[in-house]
Amino acid sequence: MEMKGNKYMNPYLAGLMLGIVLLASFYLTGRGLGASGAMKSVVVSGVSTVSSEYAKNSHFYSKYLGGEYSPMKTWLVLEVLGVLIGGFISGAISGRLKFKLEKSPKITGRKRIWLAIIGGALFGFGSQLGRGCTSGAALSGMAVMSLAGYVTMMAIFGTAFALAYFFRKNWI
Repeated sequence: MEMKGNKYMNPYLAGLMLGIVLLASFYLTGRGLGASGAMKSVVVSGVSTVSSEYAKNSHFYSKYLGGEYSPMKTWLVLEVLGVLIGGFISGAISGRLKFKLEKSPKITGRKRIWLAIIGGALFGFGSQLGRGCTSGAALSGMAVMSLAGYVTMMAIFGTAFALAYFFRKNWI
């Protein structure tokens, strides 16, 4: 299937640039990249806004509410906001900023949305069990030559490869 008119960056150049961003992140902040902590900050802030008493008394939420700064002012939240804004700018510049649902003709739009929501929820739950998302656990872990980073990356892609056979009918 040939795609005409779409402007995509060279994947090797994009990978090199991601490596430079990861290196800069370690150099400037002393930490690698990650995104799941930003979602945790959003949830903690939401719970605190709805019921501050519950959040303060909760063992889980209270860990993130201490100190003088709001959970929404963490560097992870700013990183994810930068990724979202950068994605919109990139899509606008390349002419790919369209609000449409991409799916196989074999499934309905509703099924595509539900599969995306379920997949996202499972991935989010797994990132909390694994104490980080693919960016934090795999990319940043591999960047510091951590065996756990390599194992995580192999587990993520190995699981995706193994499950692709069962879910391919929804896309092909």
